Amino acid sequence: MNITSSTASIALSGLQSAQTRLQVSAHNIANSQTEGFQPLQVAQSTQTGGGASTQITRSSQPGTGLEADVVAQLQAKNAFLANLSVFKTQDAVLGTLLNAQA
Repeated sequence: MNITSSTASIALSGLQSAQTRLQVSAHNIANSQTEGFQPLQVAQSTQTGGGASTQITRSSQPGTGLEADVVAQLQAKNAFLANLSVFKTQDAVLGTLLNAQA
């Protein structure tokens, strides 16, 4: 695997993880007033060779911590923006390299 595809795949997994965390926190907030609702939780781990993966589980305790879900949304937004920046930087560097070779 070359460095370009490796960087892209790592950034893509980060985008996907951020999207999962955002979806789970939105789900928890939307259902927070449902009686007996057991919120979802996201566990994120690193992959061998780089990148991230997520696993969704259901909490054993009913009720939600809305503050934690709002913080999770902000963290997911920032992670999404950071990984998007990796794609943009990779594109700019690749363009510079191609121009230098021309």
